[in-house]
Amino acid sequence: MVEQQEASDDAVMTRIGQAIMLLHGGDREEARNRFGALWSELGADGDALHRCTLAHYMADTQDDPGDELAWDLRALTAAEGLRTTDGPGAGPGGGDGPGGGDGPGGGAGRGGTGAAEHRDAPAVRAFYPSLHLNLAADYLKLQRPDSARIHLQRARDAAESLADDGYGGGVRAAIDRLELRMREQ
Repeated sequence: MVEQQEASDDAVMTRIGQAIMLLHGGDREEARNRFGALWSELGADGDALHRCTLAHYMADTQDDPGDELAWDLRALTAAEGLRTTDGPGAGPGGGDGPGGGDGPGGGAGRGGTGAAEHRDAPAVRAFYPSLHLNLAADYLKLQRPDSARIHLQRARDAAESLADDGYGGGVRAAIDRLELRMREQ
């Protein structure tokens, strides 16, 4: 049973990866179509890591800044569901969602008292800086600088846990670039 679930999870991540390759190859429309179909299949109760990954990349396929923000908020909400569980088979915990980007659910690092960490929490932890960075950029595009500053600070705080490798360095550099851009406005 566990092996079947893992194989199914791998198949979903493979399909997400294929759509990401289309996106990075320049075929945003086909990537958006595949992400949309997968999102429908996963549903609201689908695996949180899958929903987080898919929504994170689906945001990059959007033409409208409001739609991009909506997908980035979905990604953060899914990530919040990975923080903790209250035991075997328990539902998500650790935060009440992003609250429109300015609410209490957007910060990283909180967890429920006495709760065990979700099995995928370490995998999604590296997403937090990028999730908040994307939200900061979205809010800046939508001319909401206060919200942008909140998420930029959350991105910087979350980036402290990233390794000193290519990914970590790239995210930190992107945070610095956005911060500079915000100062210039």
